[in-house]
Amino acid sequence: MAESSKLTTTLLTVALILLISGDYPARAGDIVHRDDKAPTRPGCDNNFVLVKVQTWINDREEAEFVGVGARFGLTLESKEKDAHKDRIALADPPDCCTTPKNKLTGEIILVHRGNCSFTTKANVAEAAGASAILIINNRTELFKMVCEADEPDVNIGIPVVMLPQDAGESLKQSLQEKINVSVQLYSPKRPLVDVAEVFLWLMAVGTILCASYWSAWSAREAAIEQDKLLKDASDEYLSTEASYSSGVVEITTTSAIVFIVVASCFLVLLYKKMSYVFIEVLVVLFAIGGAEGLQTCLVALLACFRSFENVAKSFIKVPFLGGVSYLTLGVSPFCVLCAVLWAVYRRHHFAWIGQDILGVALIITVIQIIQVPNLKVGTVLLSCAFLYDIFWVFISKRMFHESVMIMVARGDKSGEDGIPMLLKIPRMFDPWGGYSIIGFGDIILPGLLVAFSLRYDWLSNKSLREGYFLWTMIAYGLGLLITYVALNLMDGHGQPALLYIVPFTLGTFITLGTKRGDLRHLWTKGEPDRICPHVRLQSSEE
Repeated sequence: MAESSKLTTTLLTVALILLISGDYPARAGDIVHRDDKAPTRPGCDNNFVLVKVQTWINDREEAEFVGVGARFGLTLESKEKDAHKDRIALADPPDCCTTPKNKLTGEIILVHRGNCSFTTKANVAEAAGASAILIINNRTELFKMVCEADEPDVNIGIPVVMLPQDAGESLKQSLQEKINVSVQLYSPKRPLVDVAEVFLWLMAVGTILCASYWSAWSAREAAIEQDKLLKDASDEYLSTEASYSSGVVEITTTSAIVFIVVASCFLVLLYKKMSYVFIEVLVVLFAIGGAEGLQTCLVALLACFRSFENVAKSFIKVPFLGGVSYLTLGVSPFCVLCAVLWAVYRRHHFAWIGQDILGVALIITVIQIIQVPNLKVGTVLLSCAFLYDIFWVFISKRMFHESVMIMVARGDKSGEDGIPMLLKIPRMFDPWGGYSIIGFGDIILPGLLVAFSLRYDWLSNKSLREGYFLWTMIAYGLGLLITYVALNLMDGHGQPALLYIVPFTLGTFITLGTKRGDLRHLWTKGEPDRICPHVRLQSSEE
């Protein structure tokens, strides 16, 4: 691959790596408004649950909407077969703050939000003979309905559900046209663990594994060439070292800190200026980076086969790009086509496959190009990312009244289903659907440290058990696993993955380095002292 292409991928990724580094479930019908700290008491202590609202128009099954149950009222059935199907009646007056003029005989009453409390509406509807009450929100999002502190009568015996504005207006329009509308209300439970999370864990761990071995193999081959030149006392050593370094970008402590600051500014910009156009720009950038990442990976993979050896080593001069191998020219159209097809069909249900392929290729390429030179830089980078994750997921709620990172990850206010810098897999056994997702930063940042550990092991000729890679890799897997456990314990609320991954990986590396007496060397030099007569690297050809 041409050096200019590598640099392009690097620059694109620098802009995107830390944009989203949290691990958040993208699920249908998220409850947006947060009133979890509202006071609870007997009769007003229900858990907030999502509610499926299946509709029938003139006895023909139609659209299914998602609502949210109130803190008060009768709890709903969890199984569809146990839920009753009842007709809907439109409230008159619409707010249901006073006794309805229309006579009810067990219908579900559809009312508008406003003019009185939610519990007042529910009490009026129950007294009028309604079997349940659907409250239309005045916004397109869902709202958690709670009891006021001074409300006396909260012993409500009918289900109370809020619908988003668009769903409520659709039902209201059908009723105004004198159409027979029935609904079925039930609240299915989510599984504790979905298979999608298992596959996502395997994808993240496998990506770091592949990227680390590629990075270590490249470093070892370059070191072998350097040692051969040193053995021959050749003056070409310096030029060879410069040639190898030109394809690698090493992070410094200063750039690591600046990186986090720039990422924070970019995140706030996305939060404030989130729009359809902004997301389209990110889609284009991701498609370009993904195409170049896929090209880099395919060229490196195919070049390992003898059939492609000649075309991989034959170059042609291309304007603006310089020397480009024939293999790169042959692979490039396929990679561009993959990126274009994903961009065009990204809203289809199968688009996650293309996004994951491009994403994995981009991540592997970045870990190959961007390197941590020593443990000191790795510690600074991961520590800053650790604080970055915690701040923008949890602390930003106090400043912006909502989690900035979660809002950006979901693509709120953009009209899109989240930003593209994520790996995602559809939730297979979740009745609410949606995706399990993980940000690029949760793979790339720890991956840089894991790749560094394997490079050190190989250059030091350490065995798997005596080295650092095996234990750092296991630590990453455990950290990500704990993230998913916390995610499920928190009922699907977004969790910053680096909150768990960084202490596991960094703590394991530093603890082992201290125990083995290598910490000072790892902290400053980051690679063994190879320039000694008795030190010999093993070539992959031996």
